[in-house]
Amino acid sequence: MKLLNVTAGAVIAATGFCSAAFATTDLTMWYHGAGNKVEGKIVNQIIDDFNKSQSDYKVSLQSFPQNSYNGSVTAAALAGKLPDILDMDGPVMPNWAWSGYLQPLPIPQDHFKAFLPGTKGIYDGKLYSIGLWDAAVALYARKSTMKELGLRTPTLDKPWTKDEFMHALKAAKASGKFDYAIDLGMSDKSEWYSYAFLPFLQSFGGGLINRETYDSAEGVLNGKDAIAWGNWWQSLFTDKLVPGTSQDPAAHETGFIDGKYAFSWNGNWNAVKTMAKVKDVEFLPAPDFGHGSKIGAASWQFGISASSKHPEGAAEFIKFATQDKYLADFSEALGLIPATKSAAQMTQMYADGGPLAVFYGLSAAQAEKRPVTPGYVVESKVFQKAAADIADGADVTDTLDGATDQIDADIKRNDGYKTH
Repeated sequence: MKLLNVTAGAVIAATGFCSAAFATTDLTMWYHGAGNKVEGKIVNQIIDDFNKSQSDYKVSLQSFPQNSYNGSVTAAALAGKLPDILDMDGPVMPNWAWSGYLQPLPIPQDHFKAFLPGTKGIYDGKLYSIGLWDAAVALYARKSTMKELGLRTPTLDKPWTKDEFMHALKAAKASGKFDYAIDLGMSDKSEWYSYAFLPFLQSFGGGLINRETYDSAEGVLNGKDAIAWGNWWQSLFTDKLVPGTSQDPAAHETGFIDGKYAFSWNGNWNAVKTMAKVKDVEFLPAPDFGHGSKIGAASWQFGISASSKHPEGAAEFIKFATQDKYLADFSEALGLIPATKSAAQMTQMYADGGPLAVFYGLSAAQAEKRPVTPGYVVESKVFQKAAADIADGADVTDTLDGATDQIDADIKRNDGYKTH
């Protein structure tokens, strides 16, 4: 009888062991795209494919509206309830890493060596996040307008100089055919100001912060190059070349298409719908204001929370999601720039010779990340206000000095944002 009991116990123990050995580990993922049906369909397809491809892990998704997403992550981090996998806007990543929300990806950086620089979330020498796409800004123009105004078509190798750019804007105004020479998107008072306009400041030779030390904005945001940018920036508005900060969002949305603006400073995400309405649209590189042509880089990226108990599983999902076929799927559905050249070749728009291939070239050649520092989340807000105030007529030097003081005070308040 004892033998029978022992045998039964052994069978039960063995069965329990087998169940544990083959158990599926649940992984949670948060995403910022609630309400975006197209984007959501692709994300859910990737998750479904991953879950079916193996039996070790099962990913479940919770989506949030983009406007409330960052706040939800911060609240969850404070409560110790972060998911395993989360996505984040590239420039926000350093703050989340510094704050202890994230852990470095347990994936060698070489795994992503073919990815565009802007898609790699590197902070303090470590890779924390990786993006499936990037975004780029270009100067939208009509070929017919360029011809009528007698303008040279700029190229990546030979972009417009500041003088050529200003000549183009003044020629457009003098023609009398447009409400304004260019639409800069001033109605979009969000991260757009830093993403779209900070590169102008950088091309002038200024910047938001000393990028060698990240310890001060002094002499960078308020130096002579920055003041030169500020004076030029203000002139665009005083000379009525662009709509001001009170621009109607609807005018920004359709103004170039409707012929109200000769040019538009706009992103690749609006290119497809513009091509459908403007048959001779072309996408031109950023002007060179003296220190090279520059545009913004880094979009939404995937990372692993610091509290995840299964980082190896989360890493397996991220590697799975960053296959070329999924990079191409996002690009085809949303018009985004594929993270790799090989994925671009799988798309109609971004393949060599495709109508949007120019944006891949712009992203590879001109894109520069916003300052890779935890303090950027504050610095961006400071720059947004300074750019708007200068556009509205505020004194350039005083405004940039004040912005510099605010940034330096934040850095000091946070003990230099030293790594924990």
